[in-house]
Amino acid sequence: MASKQRAVSRLIAQAGQMLLAHGAESTLVGDLMRRIGMASGMDEVEVSLSASSLVVTTVYQEHCITTARRCPDRGINMRAITQVQRICIMLERGIIDHVMAQHKLNQISPERYNRWLVVFMIGLSCAAFSRLAGGDWIVFIMTFIASTTGMVVRQEIGHRHFNPLLNFAATAFVTTAVSAQAVIYELGNSPSIVMASSVLMLVPGFPLINSVADMLKGYINMGIARFVMASLLTLATSLGIVAAMSLVGVWGWVV
Repeated sequence: MASKQRAVSRLIAQAGQMLLAHGAESTLVGDLMRRIGMASGMDEVEVSLSASSLVVTTVYQEHCITTARRCPDRGINMRAITQVQRICIMLERGIIDHVMAQHKLNQISPERYNRWLVVFMIGLSCAAFSRLAGGDWIVFIMTFIASTTGMVVRQEIGHRHFNPLLNFAATAFVTTAVSAQAVIYELGNSPSIVMASSVLMLVPGFPLINSVADMLKGYINMGIARFVMASLLTLATSLGIVAAMSLVGVWGWVV
């Protein structure tokens, strides 16, 4: 019986670790971990979450096991989160047991889109914002070039596992330096729109939304931690933009 409890405790902790690492909302993480534990036959499951770790306590036949895990950030990936949800549902419906659930959990790989497809779509979205802001097709093209260049830099730095703050600052610097050429050479009907639109890819929207959701649902510490991280990413982006503007001597949309 103790071996089953240990196995289920590891299963719950691994599922929670995967959910937190890939950007799931705290309420979802806590609920799924409890549901997985109860569906696996545990009497009680208690979960405590923090910004970089989690603690799980399971009670089975009056025997208690507590385990803790670190949760490093591995980037937002909804595919991994939905796979964990499917495993939870299959457990609850009795389709699989905790042994098969562990096997399925070990097989989850956070697949990502082709990097060049991501670069193209990011460039297209930022360029679309420039058109919505009143820019002509030259502004559209310059925004596309600046944002795709910045996204390539962001991916290259990310693949080398640099600090995210450094990544955002460097990406903002390169993107702004490229987009400033539109102002220097007076390309398009409103060159300053290029500088404003090309850095929109660096807005940390998902962490900000999650932080507010966490605080509204009672996970105050998690919400504050995520809000602070999102604010630091915004600050790093701002520093990169200001540094590039100072270097090229173009202040664009700031003035």
